Amino acid sequence: MSIYVGNLPYEVTEADLTQVFAEYGAVKRVHLPTDRETGKARGFGFVEMEEDAQENAAIEELDGAEWMGRNLKVNKARPREEQPRNSFSKGRRSYRI
Repeated sequence: MSIYVGNLPYEVTEADLTQVFAEYGAVKRVHLPTDRETGKARGFGFVEMEEDAQENAAIEELDGAEWMGRNLKVNKARPREEQPRNSFSKGRRSYRI
């Protein structure tokens, strides 16, 4: 299972999130997506922990908690939905948006 962590400050690092979630158990992985164009953090991330019980405890304790001046949104991550691909064909080329 993976944990979604939203409403993060843009200056947060993977080390910061690891430190917070380590209080609830062993952290396997932290991922902070970045904007493709600017390379800056997008304000959310994902955390994976060793055991489901640890993840559940972290979710229960941290959802709504204030951290770095923001109220965190913490819940089980949902599977990524496939987005439809739009293509505009002009006979020769297809462009995806």
